[in-house]
Amino acid sequence: MTWTQRASVADNGLYGVAYGNGLFVAVGDGGTILTSPNGVSWTEQASGTSNSLYGVAYGNGLFVAVGEDGAILTSPDGVNWTQRSSGTYYPLNGVAYGNGLFVAVGDVSTILTSPDGVNWMARISGTDDWLRGVTYGNNLFVAVGGGGTILTSPNGVSWMLRTPGGKDLFGVAYGNGTFVAVGWDGTILTSPDGVNWTRRTSPTWDSLNGVTYGNGLFAAVGDRGAILTSTDGVNWMRRTSPTRYSLSSVTCGNGTFVAVGWDGTILTSP
Repeated sequence: MTWTQRASVADNGLYGVAYGNGLFVAVGDGGTILTSPNGVSWTEQASGTSNSLYGVAYGNGLFVAVGEDGAILTSPDGVNWTQRSSGTYYPLNGVAYGNGLFVAVGDVSTILTSPDGVNWMARISGTDDWLRGVTYGNNLFVAVGGGGTILTSPNGVSWMLRTPGGKDLFGVAYGNGTFVAVGWDGTILTSPDGVNWTRRTSPTWDSLNGVTYGNGLFAAVGDRGAILTSTDGVNWMRRTSPTRYSLSSVTCGNGTFVAVGWDGTILTSP
């Protein structure tokens, strides 16, 4: 509800942020990788790539970052990164971990899966739209993308299209028994099962680029510094933001929300 802007050690755009093993990891333009134990003090790490990175996730003791030209990097500690072969040159926009599997999604309906972050296999998505975000919850992977696309999979391998279309969706999260997807023009959708979705009233027309759940609260971020919160995914309130730069991603870890965005913007909130 109350956000503070933090000093960033990079002025590159930041597109993804995740928390794991006591560490926040943010990724962005030109292979930028930043790490922080608390969201306040940040250190730039060598990524070994000049490809922009669009998403990052943590699972099974491993950080996985994905991005431009099919880039995939892995790290056990957020500091030392290794480039992996993805088998694709399409941009990868999001990655999630669940049920022993990493799932990465990207342009041209790309879906890749890996049990270890090292060996990746392409999957059939069943759609022609680009995919922007993916999450795991309630024994289900949910991916979202262009034209209101929503896909679900119980195993990351077999995917099913769940919606007839709509406005582009950019982010998805799971918490407290509810999936929340966000996107263009402030679009907010919720679902108890990933199959049946309901459009919710949004307090903004700014596009929403990311959403997360933590501390009993959904937080969504978007263009022009937009920040929204909700306890249930249904009723949303706009919060005062200390920036007008667009925010790309948000996560929650160790009792702290961290949002990142354009021009190296980093915000934190308890």
